[in-house]
Amino acid sequence: MNASQEEKLPQGDGLPEDEELNIGQERVLELISFVVINLVEYPEDVTVDVVRRHDRVVFQVRVHQEDLGKVIGKGGQTARALRTLLTAASAQTDQRVGLEIVE
Repeated sequence: MNASQEEKLPQGDGLPEDEELNIGQERVLELISFVVINLVEYPEDVTVDVVRRHDRVVFQVRVHQEDLGKVIGKGGQTARALRTLLTAASAQTDQRVGLEIVE
């Protein structure tokens, strides 16, 4: 798999066990979703997708266009804080994680 290829991890019920998110990934997903939803003015437009890239799990956050600045923050401070939170929350999973804010 090269850098441009990515494999979306399914998040629904009834999927084969090897394709589901593990408990650590689910908790990180819930945490990121909770924080972002409480930062924005359009919480109904928040989506968080989970993508596997090489040896890393990437959480892709999408928000309403008007909320993009709130999630990124001044000088990227909020995005950096979210990444720090993500790293701390996933520390016990021994898995590399990342966060992308997608327009």
